[in-house]
Amino acid sequence: MEDTLVKKAQKGDPDSFVRLMELNKNSMQRIAYGFFHEEEDVADVIQDTVLLAFEHIREVRKTEYFKSWLMRILINNCRRLYNSQKRVQPQELTGKEEGKRDVYPSDNDFFRMLSVLPSDSRVIFQLFYGEQFTTKEISRLLQMNESTIRSKLHRGKDQLRSSWEMEV
Repeated sequence: MEDTLVKKAQKGDPDSFVRLMELNKNSMQRIAYGFFHEEEDVADVIQDTVLLAFEHIREVRKTEYFKSWLMRILINNCRRLYNSQKRVQPQELTGKEEGKRDVYPSDNDFFRMLSVLPSDSRVIFQLFYGEQFTTKEISRLLQMNESTIRSKLHRGKDQLRSSWEMEV
């Protein structure tokens, strides 16, 4: 079904493109929350992603890779915004934010659980467990070595386990 929508969207059908975005909206939100805890930032990167996807939908060569292509755009937008916020952050705030857990939508236990992880690991966990991407696909999306992805998953699981044991 998604393949058909991609083909129609590439031919200029706006309704098909809107449907594609609706199908992928939750995935985009979950991944964006891996980078940001402010709803405004999440909305900004998703809006930028939708705009870029609309402008470049004809560049998707294989329709079965549409979701990976879309998530790659989203991750690049997230990194761009994250890095620009780091540069703009006032000097006196640096260090004060250390150790602070990110705040996620209160109705999502998965996000709350992941909040103990560093942001780069949260994104990997979200892609692996939340979106069912393989480590190979994640390594391509994040432009990281596949063994690094597996290591971060392993270390993150250990960190989550020890955090859970401390709470119990």
